[in-house]
Amino acid sequence: MFVKDCMTTSPITIAKSTPILEALEKMKKLKIRQLPVTDKGKLVGLVTERELLTVTPSPATTLSIFEMNYLLSKMVVGEVMVKDPITVSPETTIEEAALIMRENKIGCLLVLEEEELTGIITQTDIFDAFIDFFGIRKAGARLVLEIRDRVGAIADITEIMKSMNVNIRAMVVHRRNNDLFHIIVRVNTVEPEGLVKELEAKGFPVISVS
Repeated sequence: MFVKDCMTTSPITIAKSTPILEALEKMKKLKIRQLPVTDKGKLVGLVTERELLTVTPSPATTLSIFEMNYLLSKMVVGEVMVKDPITVSPETTIEEAALIMRENKIGCLLVLEEEELTGIITQTDIFDAFIDFFGIRKAGARLVLEIRDRVGAIADITEIMKSMNVNIRAMVVHRRNNDLFHIIVRVNTVEPEGLVKELEAKGFPVISVS
């Protein structure tokens, strides 16, 4: 799965000359937390709800609420936006996008194609993608198998499931240590007892069923 499969296309943008109070109101109305900032159609920055909410005039302690509101009304997005925000291409994989967000501690990535803003992908989009990976919204059972690292182990597991006419909805491999793996498998049956018995009989311990 790639960024282009999960991103919001044609994202809503805002001009850098927009007052920050207007930007906050727009975010609240549209129920979004970030807005790409453009100037003459070109991407120049990114503004987030968090950044706008943390903006305060200085020195704040000496100002009345009316003075603060007046100063805030004069501040524009261009003064608080993130310049040169991190971007990715539509062909970036979901796992790469997740890693970039995690390493840079950011909540979204802007998507550029030939220097044109084509989309935005957020943490929520990433979460939704991984939920789809695991097939959580589909009926079935979730099995966790414990196996030793060896060639052909997954092939053997899938062959057992094929022989029992069980369809695999999702499969994830989690390394526990250098030699031990957990295979998390979501299958289409809601009554996996027979499958569990067959797997264990063939030497694949099932340590969790849900």
